[in-house]
Amino acid sequence: MKLTIVGGGSTYTPELLDGFARMRDVLPIDEVWLVDPDEDRRGLVAALGRRMLTRAGHPGTIHTTGELAVGAADADAVLFQLRVGGQRARYGDETFPHEACCIGQETTGPGGFAKALRTVPVVLDAAETVRRAAKPDAWIVDFTNPVGIVTRALLERGHRAVGLCNVAIGFQRRYAKRFGVEPHQVRLDHVGLNHLTWERGIHVMTDAGERDMLPQLLTDELAETAESVHMAPGLVSMLGAIPSYYLRYYYAHDEVLSEQLFEPPRAQVVAETERVLLKKYADPTLDVKPVELERRGGAYYSEAAVDVLASLTSDRGDVQVLNVRNDGTLPFLPDDHVIEVPTRVRTAGLAPLPVPELPADIRGLIAHVAEYERLALDAALNGGRERVTRALLAHPLVGQWRRAERLTDLLLEENASYLTWAS
Repeated sequence: MKLTIVGGGSTYTPELLDGFARMRDVLPIDEVWLVDPDEDRRGLVAALGRRMLTRAGHPGTIHTTGELAVGAADADAVLFQLRVGGQRARYGDETFPHEACCIGQETTGPGGFAKALRTVPVVLDAAETVRRAAKPDAWIVDFTNPVGIVTRALLERGHRAVGLCNVAIGFQRRYAKRFGVEPHQVRLDHVGLNHLTWERGIHVMTDAGERDMLPQLLTDELAETAESVHMAPGLVSMLGAIPSYYLRYYYAHDEVLSEQLFEPPRAQVVAETERVLLKKYADPTLDVKPVELERRGGAYYSEAAVDVLASLTSDRGDVQVLNVRNDGTLPFLPDDHVIEVPTRVRTAGLAPLPVPELPADIRGLIAHVAEYERLALDAALNGGRERVTRALLAHPLVGQWRRAERLTDLLLEENASYLTWAS
């Protein structure tokens, strides 16, 4: 199997390669191609990756290139992990919204919208190259944020694509540890949009049978459960579900904003972590992923990627939480919208599992954000100041005309070098 990683110079990549080495029986990869415009970074990452594979006794080879058409030639699967503008652009996403009293975050709110505007055109161009160069049945696995919007853009253009996020697998691993079972013994009732999800069931399978542990987590262990997602216990109890950490930006917006104004932006922290990592990657004696990589984010990314790639290429027919077309799963959303739910994975295609009816408050927030996402994708595809303002005004974290106008000015100024139509 040949796998191409677009954005292969990312400091995330050794996490992936570590997973490929550990789980080669699940996903037999013969060659990996790292595609990245930064020659130095892709060289450092590739050299470390080769040492890691050698240490693990993995027979696969690692190649590098700055040309996507070369790297994707005859690929069986292509993984997108792009960051258009790097940490510098991320810093802007996390700070410019503060000037309009909004949270700054790279996937949620005005910052996430800015990232979508920069990213969607680049990803679609890359996908067209993949369409021409890779095998006809090759899958694109999108880990590029904002995953929901980017994946929908890919699907609208007819690409064989699926979106991947590590939130669900993080919950699965957390509760497997809590209940003393293996991860495959935990099944989640996970529902929502990317970075807007709730766990409505935590099913643990043992020799005695299957039991939903959510009621216990919301009663006897309510304080610990709420603390794990940085939410108020009363809120979690009222929801009757465990919200993902990203919902804190909605349920505690002002609290988060006040914290952000007095803390260094995450981009600044990650940039320093990347500096340390790249220095370590350059050490010719290093042949394992450094412990500092855990602070980079993306926990369990490699396990999630290996699972979805293995299922897509070997037709295991298992269930994974993925970003896929709605197709009636959530009846209050259009069929072509992308949702994040448990999905049956087959080589021939993806089938989201049925979802029980959602409470009105959860349903309403999903619908609200989904309509913003549709306006955001329209702006990313077609440009124009009015489209930007309309999408911002529709976002539940903005929702005011003067604020949307101000954010439009700030966003376009911050991203002028990336948005050709804005100049």
